[in-house]
Amino acid sequence: MSHFTKPLVRSLVCGTALVAAAALPATADDFPSRTIEVVTHAGNGGGTDVTTRMMMIRARRGLDTDMVVVNRRGGGGATAMDYYLTLEADGHSILTYTIGHAATMALGNTDMTLDDIRPIARATDDPQILMVRCGEFDSAEAFVEAQREEGLTYGTTHLGGIDDVSAFMFARNGDLATPQILPFEGGGELATQLIAGAVDVAVLNLAEAGSQIEAGEVCPIVVMAPERMPALPDVATAADLGIDANFSTVRGFVVHADTPDDVAARLEEALIEAMEHPVYQAFLDSAGLDATSVAGSEVWGDQITSMMGDMDAALRDLGFIE
Repeated sequence: MSHFTKPLVRSLVCGTALVAAAALPATADDFPSRTIEVVTHAGNGGGTDVTTRMMMIRARRGLDTDMVVVNRRGGGGATAMDYYLTLEADGHSILTYTIGHAATMALGNTDMTLDDIRPIARATDDPQILMVRCGEFDSAEAFVEAQREEGLTYGTTHLGGIDDVSAFMFARNGDLATPQILPFEGGGELATQLIAGAVDVAVLNLAEAGSQIEAGEVCPIVVMAPERMPALPDVATAADLGIDANFSTVRGFVVHADTPDDVAARLEEALIEAMEHPVYQAFLDSAGLDATSVAGSEVWGDQITSMMGDMDAALRDLGFIE
């Protein structure tokens, strides 16, 4: 064998070994090995974007790697979900998943299904709140009674999503008149239009109308949750009124279904630790939420499955799905 042939053989053997190693799935021992992308469907400054970035503050330290937000807007989350399907299942990409994604899946507007994703951790569980102009109604009971004969105008920030579904289901399950729905571009605009009288009711989260609530212009009147919010202890829940309508803006994180088990476990540990840190907890507190928002993969996975079924049933009931 010539002196040229031996190096060539060694090179081929080494090259084959490198290719074989590259083909092996990532493990927790060598994970992460590069920057982690966190894909969201929201624009900069939106609730989902802010939640994602707050999680990343400490998670990048726990994982000892950089993390970047990749915004893929459009289609009620469909653009982000379809983009995520093109990425490798090695843990170096995470998808921020919300109840809006469940609606988009139920509507069949994305190639992604529940079989494509694996739950990692829940970040927020933020109840939908029905808000009115302060002084408009004396009580939650009066608010309900006002809708027995004639529907009110509800403002939402989506159509075919959590906002209008929660409004319709509150009215239907409370045996109230069907509301008229007016969509707006965002929570800030909706709160402003509520004050201006363009709508009678706004479907919002607490953080979206925080400044108007503090100013005494907007008043939460019904929280769509089974228990009262710590930040709004005097505001009745739908359950208090005998109405079965529990809806939350839920945000959390998922990865590809075939992400290696130890890599998924590493991500879950790091994200939970990051969101239990005082920095993230202060963020939750500022949004009127508490530590119960943060949950692991088991709780989060059960909720994803449940809300997918609920959204599918509600959208069919309301005629969005035939």
